[in-house]
Amino acid sequence: MSLRHAVLGLLSEGPASGYDLMKMFDISLSNVWPATQSQLYAELGKLADAGLVDVSAEGPRGRKEYAITEAGLAELRHWITEVEPTRVLRSDMLLRVFFLAQVAPEQARGYLRHQAEHVRKHVEHLEGIRGFLENRDDNLSVYGRISLEYGLRLGRAQQEWAEWAEGQIG
Repeated sequence: MSLRHAVLGLLSEGPASGYDLMKMFDISLSNVWPATQSQLYAELGKLADAGLVDVSAEGPRGRKEYAITEAGLAELRHWITEVEPTRVLRSDMLLRVFFLAQVAPEQARGYLRHQAEHVRKHVEHLEGIRGFLENRDDNLSVYGRISLEYGLRLGRAQQEWAEWAEGQIG
């Protein structure tokens, strides 16, 4: 996935300013594809240059509202249906696990405890998002709940694994 397609997907639901898009990233897509403000605004410029979005309105202090174009919608649909997802199998966290024998057992257990705690906090954050998406039936909420559930289940499994792995170290 790319930031380009995330922005096009959000704009496919209706026009939005960069500020509005950043809020949507924070409450919905951060689980799937986080982005910084500078990345988002740079991507909006690239999308406009490519003719995939237009500035649909301008407001005070240079506020711009962007709307997806027909070309942008065609690009989004092509990406959804015809481009195979990249399934990244790299994890620097797991790579470190392979080499935990190089540190003292207590340090290895501490590393795994830290991973479990990190994931627990992430799951807690995701649980906070759930309330925002419940009882709403717009497309971003419906499909956001489905994506959120993936993140919650994956996070819980990662936490359970890290706690189990800690117990495996003698």
